[in-house]
Amino acid sequence: MKAKRSEGGGLVYSTEHGRMCPQCRQPQQQCVCAAEAEPAGDGIARVARETKGRGGKEVTVVRGLPLAADALAKLGKQLRTRCGSGGTAKDGVLEIQGDHVETVMAELAKHGFKVKRGGG
Repeated sequence: MKAKRSEGGGLVYSTEHGRMCPQCRQPQQQCVCAAEAEPAGDGIARVARETKGRGGKEVTVVRGLPLAADALAKLGKQLRTRCGSGGTAKDGVLEIQGDHVETVMAELAKHGFKVKRGGG
């Protein structure tokens, strides 16, 4: 079935390609928006230890990594394995359970990132 277009020129309905990207109007498998999006930040990874809002438990937080979401998740997996603890990667921030600031800073430096210790 051919795509129908509204009077304004926007795509209304299509069964030909399935889901369409709203920005580039390409099928989601061929979407170019994600490839063009550059991660925000100054390129310096800031590593800090936080306890706020976590019931007193320590968490090592990494912010400012210039990576896409999938690459960030992969790096997070490597760091969690190295530290031997759990954690998550969400909203461009890596969280690793426990106080592993020095270990994380050393690993990120090995991967070629500029690293600074954040917090107080």
